[in-house]
Amino acid sequence: MSLNERNLNEHLEMSAEVAEALAAGKPVVALESTIISHGMPYPQNVETALEVERIVRENGAVPATVAVIGGKLRAGLTPDEIDYLGRRGREVIKASRRDLPVLVARKQDGATTVAATMIIAALAGISVFSTGGIGGVHRGAETTMDISADLEELAETPVMVVCAGAKSILDLGLTLEYLETKGVPVLGYGTDELPAFYTRQSGFGVDYRVDTPAELAAIFAAQRSMGYPGGMLVTNPIPEEYSMDKARIDEVIEQALAECDERGIHGKETTPFLLARIAEITGNDSLDSNIQLVFNNVALGAQIASALAG
Repeated sequence: MSLNERNLNEHLEMSAEVAEALAAGKPVVALESTIISHGMPYPQNVETALEVERIVRENGAVPATVAVIGGKLRAGLTPDEIDYLGRRGREVIKASRRDLPVLVARKQDGATTVAATMIIAALAGISVFSTGGIGGVHRGAETTMDISADLEELAETPVMVVCAGAKSILDLGLTLEYLETKGVPVLGYGTDELPAFYTRQSGFGVDYRVDTPAELAAIFAAQRSMGYPGGMLVTNPIPEEYSMDKARIDEVIEQALAECDERGIHGKETTPFLLARIAEITGNDSLDSNIQLVFNNVALGAQIASALAG
């Protein structure tokens, strides 16, 4: 047994369902856990997470919700473990790449961000990961240097990430520039324009438009067969009926950003604060949109994973 295999056995635990599916070459979709602990209140967070898993199964794949439980990197949680994360909420550490060694050593719990979920998915051998929106370059990053670790992870870790674009609280233009510099392909599913999370339009273009899950799978398979490092980003627009008015959501975001600055909130607390405040200002319309775009992304992720497995 190699050192890497011993390390995986020591730190990584897969559910029986996920391990059996991977061994049999069946499609598996990774799912993050910050949406459970930091994304919305209990019990709505748990109900949403369980519905997400149901949608993955409905579309022919096995869900693998990812988290750190008791210092173990987990791929595949039980409903009771999802409920546990949901009940604890923000008491659970929001875990990115830098946090994983500390959580493992201290045998603590962590809800995984996009970056940490990608790492654990790759360790488990899961190629497709569906989420809501990725992190990116924050507004004002030219002075704060506030850039999400998600972007660096996309450049390094071989996982296809399906999302509704970068969160619209970010500087979308600089986020795309960063991804281009790192050589990360940005693919628009059925669109030439980068979706902006709550809305279908951003004013920025994607690298390539792709119209079928099968072609998305073929492009990712080609990247892997060529030995390229890093991953790939699929941007899937929020369904039209749940898309919010761009002028209205931009106004709300500006208000939330101003309040964030006034309160001195920074670092990993920025995004949860902004999303919660936006939901509050919009009377939870933004939260409803957030949930629906996640449902849309996990369905597409399952279809891509099925095409890869086929």
